[in-house]
Amino acid sequence: MSQDAIVMLREDHKEVRALFREFQKSSTTQARKGAIVEKVIELLTVHTYIENEVMYPRVRDLLPELEDDILESYEEHHVADVLVMELTTMTPGDERFEAKATVLIENVTHHIEEEEQDWFPKVREGLSRTQLRELGEELAEAKARAPRRPEQPSALKKTVDAVIS
Repeated sequence: MSQDAIVMLREDHKEVRALFREFQKSSTTQARKGAIVEKVIELLTVHTYIENEVMYPRVRDLLPELEDDILESYEEHHVADVLVMELTTMTPGDERFEAKATVLIENVTHHIEEEEQDWFPKVREGLSRTQLRELGEELAEAKARAPRRPEQPSALKKTVDAVIS
């Protein structure tokens, strides 16, 4: 049985938050922080792709009253995309690596909290269980084809837009 879209997105959020917590531990080594950032970059690339390509456009069509929330989410993704692109060129030994990763963590954490506390309840109230399951199926299909790195061709347009917009 397929999951609904909100459940799927919450699972992504949970995985990213766990990595953020590990990154922030004082006992985490510089090398491990580099590996965590690599995994976070992969997860965020996939997650923002499926939200931008499926979730936001479909909810925008189905629940036009959520337009402002969706536009804000696009902008929050834009900020995360810029930070991700900058982090892809850095190593854990770079002077600003940890600071930049920390700003990414703060930005994405804020975005997750807004989605889970404000936006998801509105979407769940406005859509039927069938619609949420159908959206979940679309998200799963998009996830299977989603880029894993921001420099991959299917992510490049979004990445370029984030850097030059």
